[in-house]
Amino acid sequence: METFINSFWGSVDWTWRMISFDVEWNNNYFYGLIIISLIAWGLELAFPWRKNQAAIRKDFWLDGFYMFFNFFVFSIVISGVYQLLSNGFESIGLTMQSIGLIDLSPLHSGIGLLVFFIINDFVQWFTHIMLHKFPIFWRFHKVHHSVQEMGFAAHLRYHWMENILYKPLKTLVVMLLGGFEPEQAFIVHFITIAIGHLNHANVKITWGPLKYLFNNPVMHLWHHSKDLPEGQNPGVNFGISLSLWDYVFKTAHVPEDSGTIKLGFDGIEDYPTSNFFKQLASGFGNR
Repeated sequence: METFINSFWGSVDWTWRMISFDVEWNNNYFYGLIIISLIAWGLELAFPWRKNQAAIRKDFWLDGFYMFFNFFVFSIVISGVYQLLSNGFESIGLTMQSIGLIDLSPLHSGIGLLVFFIINDFVQWFTHIMLHKFPIFWRFHKVHHSVQEMGFAAHLRYHWMENILYKPLKTLVVMLLGGFEPEQAFIVHFITIAIGHLNHANVKITWGPLKYLFNNPVMHLWHHSKDLPEGQNPGVNFGISLSLWDYVFKTAHVPEDSGTIKLGFDGIEDYPTSNFFKQLASGFGNR
């Protein structure tokens, strides 16, 4: 219990230090998230893809709240649990040094970060498919797909249970990469947040030939389409930062780029699309 409490208050202190500018800029996730969000919103205002979509779109503030809830509030609440799990692994001899399968230490730090980025993105791509494929996971992932007007902040509208599913996998990736300092992950963190914000933003970017490598707003909008193409179950365009995996494994689908498709899923009319607390409880129970 003492470990849990200390970790909880340690997370509270760290978050407050970020808010009060008592953390170096390159480790300040709080203001990093705000700056990336303002840039993405500025692009939406300057170069709107769907010009009839309001600057303050439907559920704009709800999605903004989700950003800070998932990244900071829930992280504080669950920090004690992760610390207990970490201590448990260490007690049986499982540490980053003991289970590392790939030694990145001989590589230049930039190459090591690139390897981490690619492996981490593939793990998230695969996990994303699982969220769609298995009904028990889809119940929670529906929160993210309840967005009916797409914008940058929709990137971080997701059920708190996805923190439970994704974060341990990300931690496992770091543990499997020997010679990689976890503190370096903040670089990949900011890059993936920026790409994710952009992929959900109301801007029309395809990257030209690079679309086969990097995810983009046009491609990702089709991931949120209410009507899936025939034979593409459980969905299409699962890429997080990279589109590469979708093209390699034949889950890519971008038939046109008007941006006028309907978003959501079957039965969204009966879903609490704009109620945070009902969405928080969704996924549990029979419905």
